[in-house]
Amino acid sequence: MMKERRTISFTVLFSLLTIAIAYQEAGNHDDEEEYSFILQKTPEKYLQLSSNGSFKIAVFADLHYGENAWTDWGPIQDVNSDRVMSTILDKETPDFVVYLGDVITANNLPTANASLYWEKAISPTRARGIPWATIFGNHDDASFEWPIEWFSATGIPEYQCPSPTNGDEHCGFRGTHRLELINNEIERNTLSYSIKGPDHLWPSVSNYVLQVSSPENPKQPIAYLYFLDSGGGSYPEVISSAQATWFKHKSEKINPDLRVPEIIFWHIPSKAYKKVAPKFGIHKPCVGSINKEKVAAQQAEMGIMKILGNRSSVKAVFTGHNHGLDWCCPYKKLWLCFARHTGYGGYGNWPRGARIIEITQQPFSIKSWIRMEDGHKHSEVVLSS
Repeated sequence: MMKERRTISFTVLFSLLTIAIAYQEAGNHDDEEEYSFILQKTPEKYLQLSSNGSFKIAVFADLHYGENAWTDWGPIQDVNSDRVMSTILDKETPDFVVYLGDVITANNLPTANASLYWEKAISPTRARGIPWATIFGNHDDASFEWPIEWFSATGIPEYQCPSPTNGDEHCGFRGTHRLELINNEIERNTLSYSIKGPDHLWPSVSNYVLQVSSPENPKQPIAYLYFLDSGGGSYPEVISSAQATWFKHKSEKINPDLRVPEIIFWHIPSKAYKKVAPKFGIHKPCVGSINKEKVAAQQAEMGIMKILGNRSSVKAVFTGHNHGLDWCCPYKKLWLCFARHTGYGGYGNWPRGARIIEITQQPFSIKSWIRMEDGHKHSEVVLSS
């Protein structure tokens, strides 16, 4: 039987709307930045633990849908990725799914609207009635890269030109920017919990927080899930100082006493991952199964790791990007974890899988493990208890 799915708290939405109207009537625009934090003091959407007191998340990383879409090879990889997700969803029956960036390979997409492939990527989750949230990776809105072989005697392969919306639009590979991708996802999918983040954090977009609540009381938070846009594609690979400040203000507003555990998701690992990375194999205290490449970190560190390290409520950070890494290693009082390469798109031939995260209320714990495409489970680790 499909687990009961929770929807938006209309009471919270009404309260937020009331605050927004009152602010507009007051005409006070001098404190616009502070107002953005007040308006979003309570997460706009919340999720709830299941009746057995647990909440399970499946993390799908680096799907890379749409890669080499003009070849026979490309579409087959998307079918294979469908199979991986379907297998894991049916085996684990999660309450929630996180798409951890590089959902599509936009630099390989010969189409004017990459949302078509974005919708394909989320379809296995949507078909099972499971809610999800997405964040952006460095490939999701990257500019199209023209293959040099297209300029040989064979020429550009045939493709379907999208129907123009007006007489002036011509067929072309214009790409689909972050705002358009996330707006299309939200507007077309009632199960999407993705949120377009505060405007003042532009060009980063997927910056938001979701509350996981007690099954008995929707107003009682059990955990907060934070999503941050780590850039790449249309702008540098970095979590900005503005994003770090937003997280600091946001977390202090909704979790001032550090009582509620916080879990963080973004795509590209921070430079702190390099400091804890295993040198050869994976040895305790790290837990994992593959350590086949060096950490490809963000271009700069702008303060987010210092803030996270100073919050005892932050239990773990989860990233993707490196397809050949799936370890978790301790860093100060939290854990830095990679997901597992889920998609058949992208580089590397390592077996595919997904990271699973389970939050349990009584006794409280956060556990994680890897579930592989072939069904076996490994690398279980207790991140908080």
